[in-house]
Amino acid sequence: MRPPEFWLHKYGRDSAPMIRFLLSPIAWVYGWAAARRIRTTESYDAGVPVICVGNATLGGTGKTPVTMYLLNSLSRMGLNVVGLTRGYGGREKGPIPVQKHHTAEDVGDEPLLLARHAPIWVSAGRDEGARAAVAYGADVIIMDDGHQNPQLQKTLSLLVVDAETGFGNGCVFPAGPLREKLSAALERADAIILMKPTPDYEIEDDLADQLKGQVVVPAYLAPVGEPPKGKLYAFAGIGRPNKFFDSLRRNGGDVVGEIPYRDHYKYKDGDIEQLFMLASELDAGLITTEKDYVRLPRGYRKGVQVWPVKVQFEDELTLRRVLHPVIEATKKQSGKKGKRG
Repeated sequence: MRPPEFWLHKYGRDSAPMIRFLLSPIAWVYGWAAARRIRTTESYDAGVPVICVGNATLGGTGKTPVTMYLLNSLSRMGLNVVGLTRGYGGREKGPIPVQKHHTAEDVGDEPLLLARHAPIWVSAGRDEGARAAVAYGADVIIMDDGHQNPQLQKTLSLLVVDAETGFGNGCVFPAGPLREKLSAALERADAIILMKPTPDYEIEDDLADQLKGQVVVPAYLAPVGEPPKGKLYAFAGIGRPNKFFDSLRRNGGDVVGEIPYRDHYKYKDGDIEQLFMLASELDAGLITTEKDYVRLPRGYRKGVQVWPVKVQFEDELTLRRVLHPVIEATKKQSGKKGKRG
């Protein structure tokens, strides 16, 4: 679904106060159910550290690049890192490892991207997925999403927050974008990864106040390379497609047209044929995100360019301090396993 505009506004006509009022009873039930599930579920202890990369809101915040960073960083330390995800948008419930023959229809788009960096297990039941990952030999599990999922004990919880939209109007779904009460989400977070659109972006006072007392690590998505030369026709089906379009332009891309799709949109042949036609009329080349590319029908991928990005932390030292106890405990545990073996 595409987030409604009123989710982003707390006051005035754009905040749709009447709609929000009518939705408030459903939001209360949704929030109550989430809190009860978290409070009453007995979490499974995987026996190895679990680092969760989650968010408090619906929609894209930049979790996947943060997860990629952790998978790469911990792997370079010599640890056997395994990613765990529910595989949103895929038909497989798992637990299964992501393999080369899998498609986005099988396991979802995010697992395909993550699997380029480390072994990834897809499992609707996070506890079952953790068991499979440990049996596979995981020293540490990086859990993509799942801040509100109580099935698995988390050693460290990183909450990724979009600096532009923050927590929206502060209301729980469907009256707002929150998956649960904000106070509860922040209470369980060990650190906040604050994802900014640019390095010099200034955080609004309201968001800064909401994050007071939290360990905050500012970050932004940096392009791996410059945008391709020539006219570009951009399309994206991610949480906030405009972030992709704006970033392309900001980095010098000549974007002459753009089409947003809903998050995790499953492209059909007709969609791509229409995009090729529109781009051709403007003498432009098609360009999209890595997430969208893996969801394209295979026969059409050759004519579409990809513009990848990676997360850049402004204060990597603080992030390392947050991760250090978990990494050290993992190394010790891994060493013991090696001696026993």
